[in-house]
Amino acid sequence: MAIVSRRLERIKQDLKPFISNTDIEEACRQAGHRWRSRLLDPIATIHLFILQILHANTAIRHLRHLAKYPVKPAAFCKARMRLPLAVLQSLLAKTAAAAGNQEPPADWKGLRAFLVDGSSSITPDTPELQKAFGQPTGQKPGCGFPVPKLLGLFDAFTGMVQHMLVQPLYTHDLTGAWRLHKYLRPGDLLIGDRGFSSFAHLALLAVQGMHGLFRLHQRVTVSFKRYRKHGGKGQPTSRYIKRLGKNDQLVEWQKPKVKARWMTRQQHNELPDTLLVRELRYYLPAKGQRTRIVTVVTTLLDAQQYPYELIARLYGVRWTVETHFAELKTTLDMRQVKCKTAEGVRKELAVYCLVYNLVRAMMVEAASRQDVEPGRISFVDTVRWVLSADPGEALCDLIVNPQRADRHEPRVIKDLKDTYRKMTKPRAELKKELHLWGGRPK
Repeated sequence: MAIVSRRLERIKQDLKPFISNTDIEEACRQAGHRWRSRLLDPIATIHLFILQILHANTAIRHLRHLAKYPVKPAAFCKARMRLPLAVLQSLLAKTAAAAGNQEPPADWKGLRAFLVDGSSSITPDTPELQKAFGQPTGQKPGCGFPVPKLLGLFDAFTGMVQHMLVQPLYTHDLTGAWRLHKYLRPGDLLIGDRGFSSFAHLALLAVQGMHGLFRLHQRVTVSFKRYRKHGGKGQPTSRYIKRLGKNDQLVEWQKPKVKARWMTRQQHNELPDTLLVRELRYYLPAKGQRTRIVTVVTTLLDAQQYPYELIARLYGVRWTVETHFAELKTTLDMRQVKCKTAEGVRKELAVYCLVYNLVRAMMVEAASRQDVEPGRISFVDTVRWVLSADPGEALCDLIVNPQRADRHEPRVIKDLKDTYRKMTKPRAELKKELHLWGGRPK
């Protein structure tokens, strides 16, 4: 075996507190995976996979230089294909369990809060991936890329990924949201945007002893008038129960007669006929923001234990999930993956989540030493330290980002990228045109 580089040795050391070699072998056995003692066994394959992703999903040919390891692209691809997806998901769950050992902020009243949101990635244009995920309808066949829909569950305090669903592009968020409930415990709080707000979703959480906090859908009529009527034209469908404070009330929601498309008939029939929820409305003082008025619904009904200000503050944490996806897609370069099979794409995204949790674990450790919240530690600086630290080197003080309360920026980019035309025809047709027009585009 060749001399292992300090980069690969450092990766092994950083992983050891969360995923030991024994854990990897045990996950393989539980998945029914059998392997021979070879250069690219499951342990070496996972370590090299993580090293590749940490370096912005670099080319496989680069790994032999990074790891000082005789890695041949064909052999490494076959090793990744042999590795079951269940192994990577099991290891991700083990790293995510570390988030459960962290105490949430005292002002969260003991709530373990989790963030759910959707995003997407881009894959190579192959028939298998087109069939598995589909591409945006605005793109012509042969001119676009398959786009898997991602649905992520993150710990609100540590930022660690609990699970990531990979679905076809045109899949509503609620279709997969209920599948994430098994990663929560009774008493946990799930926070999401208006795409997750519905009677069925809140009821499913409530019957399992969990809580939801979502922004109300824009088509739901809300009135905070006392003893107001309901059910008529232009009136709320909810029944007024009790006023808890200004813009804070308890109401009763009725089960819709029409079953949600993402539910089975049995699931719909098992839902309660009514659900007691709490509706709140608060205002954002900062000028220039797209949204100034926020109306949310929650099953945290006790106004004494969970006051109005706490609910508003907890929903304000929801925005950090956008930052988590930005760190994954921009900093770690998950915006576009490379595998050409659906199973390979799911494995690649699972390793991205593993790497993300590794970096987040370092941030949690640094935050504890530097007496700040994990979210204040710079993600980019942590990645740089992981890539540059020598084996055995102790974690140094990392950059602490300043508090940026109510920060908002224009939703534009300055970088113009390039001036090349976009591909509007399949590549084969464009090549024919080049030949027809003497090497010049038409």
